[in-house]
Amino acid sequence: MRILVLAWEFPPRIVGGIARHVAGLLPEVVRWGHTAHLLTVTAANAPNYEVVKGIHVHRLPIPEQRDFFQWVKGMNRVMVEWGHKLIQEQGFDLLHAHDWLVAEAAVQLAEQTKLPLIATIHATEYGRHNGIHNDSQRYVSDQERLLASAACRVIVCSQYMLKEVGWALGCPPPKVDVIYNGINPEQSYVPQFDREPWRAQFAPPDSKIIYYIGRLSHEKGIFVLLNAMPRVLEGMGGKVHCVIVGTGHPGHELFLKRQAEQLGIKDKVIFTGFMADEDLPKLRSVADCAVFPSLYEPFGIVALESFAAGVPVVVSNTGGLPEVVEDGVTGIVTKVNNPQSLAEGILRVLQDAELAQTLVNHAKAVLPHKFNWQKLAQQTIETYHKCLTARRGEV
Repeated sequence: MRILVLAWEFPPRIVGGIARHVAGLLPEVVRWGHTAHLLTVTAANAPNYEVVKGIHVHRLPIPEQRDFFQWVKGMNRVMVEWGHKLIQEQGFDLLHAHDWLVAEAAVQLAEQTKLPLIATIHATEYGRHNGIHNDSQRYVSDQERLLASAACRVIVCSQYMLKEVGWALGCPPPKVDVIYNGINPEQSYVPQFDREPWRAQFAPPDSKIIYYIGRLSHEKGIFVLLNAMPRVLEGMGGKVHCVIVGTGHPGHELFLKRQAEQLGIKDKVIFTGFMADEDLPKLRSVADCAVFPSLYEPFGIVALESFAAGVPVVVSNTGGLPEVVEDGVTGIVTKVNNPQSLAEGILRVLQDAELAQTLVNHAKAVLPHKFNWQKLAQQTIETYHKCLTARRGEV
């Protein structure tokens, strides 16, 4: 089977979870004997074409635009042009599009080439904003609806998202397959490094370290973590440091830094900005707790990365997170948008070493059979076959 995949991000260009999802899934699809070409966007210091773990990666230069939505339109035009060229040269059995940003190109290519289209919907605009409130959000939601409607099968990452694409996009459940996100075993590997000096940049030896990794956006609930920190510090005698890793809208980052200052915890919170992939395992190896207090989270692949690294996890009970983290078994699940509940969850981990280790042991044990990319790729290939079988039946 030959698959042409469209995704707006792929390492080293990492904006959100799509890059890690595609980079985890496609090599396993290739290992099952299939051919995958990926249309994506140029990234600094990365070649415009290369083969990465068997994936033929085509990084396309996109004209710069001040307006993000105009840039997206330009990206789709370029993807259509390159897609036609590749389809003529290589021949493909189907298309696989990831999220609304590539919807126009995917739908246009599917209509013009008659190739069946599979769509992975990673999140919805309705879910991110708890409704559609302005024209920009309406445009994104319309693109999601267009992609879901044009696709012969839709893939989502959790049972929660199965319901969400139904009421938010009008996508009927029989058309949707739930396939979890996964983890690569090597993501738990920590290279040898001088541990103590590296740890010292975040906290003194007698202080615990908790961390958040992800986008700095309202939906990720980082402000809830900051509001929980005074109670955590009180419970730990002040010996806790919080490391917040990631980038986002500059205005939101400034808001969070001001919040930390107003709460009187500025010296206990470190904003690292972007952290290179090679340094993330180092941070996990010196940390005592990972915290993901999202207001909206379709899945939560960052929780899996902490599972693999042996870091106890505290999350909120929103979206797909309770499907990933089993409360009291593989992590601690707290009430969404509730600083008191979040603080109590963090303190349970930091104050009870036996509980923390039990959570880590159970979390590591669940990874191979529930969140294994090889098995998840096989499920994805089954979805491909469903689509191709349905198309043959139509013909």
